[in-house]
Amino acid sequence: MRKYGWSSVTDLIFRNPAVVKQDPHVDVQDENTERGNWSSKRDYILSMIGYAVGLGNIWRFPYLAYKNGGGAFLIPYFAMLVVVGIPLFFLESALGQFCSQGSINVWRAVPLLQVICNVSDVLMANGSQENNSSSNIIPLSVQSPSEQYWDRVALQRSSGLDETGPVVWHLALCLLLSSLIVAAALIRGIKSSGKVVYFTATFPYAVILILLIRGVTLEGAKDGIEFYIGSQSNLTKLTEAQVWKDAATQTFYSLSIGWGGLMTLASYNNFHNNVFKDSFIVTLTNAGTSVLAGFAIFSILGHMAHIYKIPVGEVVKEGFGLAFIAYPDALSKLPISPFWSILFFFMLLTVGLDSQFAGIEVLTTCLYDAFPKTFKSRRALLTVTACSVLYLLGLPCVTRAGIYWVTLIDQFVASWVLLVLVLFEIIGVCYIYGGNRFIKDIEMMLGNKTSLFWLWWRACWFFISPCIIAVILGWSVVTFAPPTYGKQQYPAWGLALGWCMVAFILVWVPAIAVFKLIKAKGNPWKRLKSLCSPSEEWHPYLDIHRGERYSEERCRRRKNHQKNPEVDVNVISSSWL
Repeated sequence: MRKYGWSSVTDLIFRNPAVVKQDPHVDVQDENTERGNWSSKRDYILSMIGYAVGLGNIWRFPYLAYKNGGGAFLIPYFAMLVVVGIPLFFLESALGQFCSQGSINVWRAVPLLQVICNVSDVLMANGSQENNSSSNIIPLSVQSPSEQYWDRVALQRSSGLDETGPVVWHLALCLLLSSLIVAAALIRGIKSSGKVVYFTATFPYAVILILLIRGVTLEGAKDGIEFYIGSQSNLTKLTEAQVWKDAATQTFYSLSIGWGGLMTLASYNNFHNNVFKDSFIVTLTNAGTSVLAGFAIFSILGHMAHIYKIPVGEVVKEGFGLAFIAYPDALSKLPISPFWSILFFFMLLTVGLDSQFAGIEVLTTCLYDAFPKTFKSRRALLTVTACSVLYLLGLPCVTRAGIYWVTLIDQFVASWVLLVLVLFEIIGVCYIYGGNRFIKDIEMMLGNKTSLFWLWWRACWFFISPCIIAVILGWSVVTFAPPTYGKQQYPAWGLALGWCMVAFILVWVPAIAVFKLIKAKGNPWKRLKSLCSPSEEWHPYLDIHRGERYSEERCRRRKNHQKNPEVDVNVISSSWL
């Protein structure tokens, strides 16, 4: 493996002609010598785990479990993991691995919906400044010292969205530091980030285990664990629709489905990699992390309740309140509290960085795949530029009103838009491109499977998963409540801005589709059919993997057929079914 010093790094960034011929993002042993591949299977698995396991696993899942019946919540949670989480995770990963392309060129399979990838990139840019966060909605009449420090020192929070205030310099420096770390880790793309995740993806588990071991030895820990998942579990909660909606939503967001990261990371796999097995490993690890983190958090919160002589429920908060107020307050009551606090917050940093790695990789991979000749020797510069632009975009989030902006983006952009995009994604792959055709593509990578093997996946992809997403989307519309942060209500213009962000992002899907229909040739039906059929460039990246289905001769025949189509409007291709 080549070694790089400071001079080599500057050569990479500023394109020294002496190093142009030797692409640092590709190794000699890579199967794909143009785009590169993961150096090892471990690099990919750890990167996927680091990407999927976010801050929401640590602060949102424990609260939802406590809120929705404790241990009883695990029943709907794992049910939704099976019928929504794993099928969609497998679908996105297989799609990216099959064509070895990022989330732009993946949609060569359905050119009509190719704009979805660009919308996902916008989401990823927004999500790079906040990771599955959730607002603190627990009002308190008197602030604790931890709350005062969080609001007045850390955030220097203003009175509302109307009062933006100046940039908080220490938050801006922290954002700059994280941007520099991400740029350094991705300077060689997956070749460097795949090594960094050996630490960033495993360190959080070491911290969670240490905190769990320490937590269960404290007085009152039993009360906290029982409150979380023990004798206080309420099975009657399973009869409430809200519990199942929360379980589906948590499963959906915790796996980072729909952001483009799964396709992008999987696109660097070898063609015959067992993506089916990998999907189970990552999704089950993600779910196990959520459950394990809950034990570590509630054991220490139980100790805090024991010290204050109050019920555990009174020290539990949602979202930011749990991660940055309640839990740090509990850690401050332990012996050598600075050590535990440093350990906990460093864990939060590494968890956030892993998700950020994939976010930047989505942007750079999309641009590289779209303009390979332009960026082939400038990938390092592209990475640095992307990190710099996102840093500037993140500055409004580190003003005194930054927490309100983060909450607004999270409530509108990272929820409504994502649900709509994933629904389009399933419709595009299963109903337009063709679920049976997609299954044949997967079998080219994994080998032939029996009809019984695909029965479950067909049921999920064609019916169960899209129906559940549609129900969640409809439920969210019906039960919509204006976002708040603490007791602070958002002004009318803030809510209008939130809906404008949603509209501005989603409007491109129909707008670009209509534009492509206008530019296409033929009558309306021929135009629609051509845009709903895979483009000539849709195939496995390397010739050796294309086989008979995607051979050059067959592509030529299809191209000639498109030039002289004989269309029977009463017949629909069986691949659409």
